[in-house]
Amino acid sequence: MSSPTASAVDDLPLTGESLALDLVNTTFIQGGARGALVDALREPADLDHWLRTRSADFGEPLRPLLDDGAPATRFHLDRYRELRAALRDLAAATVSGTTPPPGTVAAVNAAARLSTGWLELDPDRPGVRIPRWTEPDLHLVALGEVAAAAVALFTGPSAGQVRACPAPDCILYFVKSHARREWCTSACGNRVRVARHSRRHREPGAGEPPAEPATGRRTEPAA
Repeated sequence: MSSPTASAVDDLPLTGESLALDLVNTTFIQGGARGALVDALREPADLDHWLRTRSADFGEPLRPLLDDGAPATRFHLDRYRELRAALRDLAAATVSGTTPPPGTVAAVNAAARLSTGWLELDPDRPGVRIPRWTEPDLHLVALGEVAAAAVALFTGPSAGQVRACPAPDCILYFVKSHARREWCTSACGNRVRVARHSRRHREPGAGEPPAEPATGRRTEPAA
């Protein structure tokens, strides 16, 4: 794979989720409510960089090959972007409790089949096993593992904990890993709290006691 260069992959605001959600989250809003949409997978080198940063989450036989294999091409990048779009639709359907479009399901299933593999005995080295896949292109095998991770996530016990970040203008998804987690990141939570504080202070009379009605005379305390 190509050597790492400066990439928006290094600026992803949220990582460490399922492989499926991490791929979805390679598009994000940078700069808050008035920010710009960022696509971290703009070039094939960005895809390779993302795969390297997540290599520990792929199957053991694939990990060293992701580091040392041939570089990604524009074809590979387009395939990952297509799967990303399908996974975003799948995540949105899961969060809303609706049925995902048939095309979305078909796209994820087709990609998941690419991860089909097995181990063989090395005929020249006793006791050594060799990984084989039905798909010879390792970038597509990795694509298949991302799709397979999506199947596991959206049909498993964590499916009900998938959340869309409720912060305005955030488009990230996460698994609610503990009861108090509300936002995708603490940065989104802080931004929302600051916005709420600012709104309260902009409201007329915020923080001041209600004024007495103008009666033209002083009100005496009750005896």
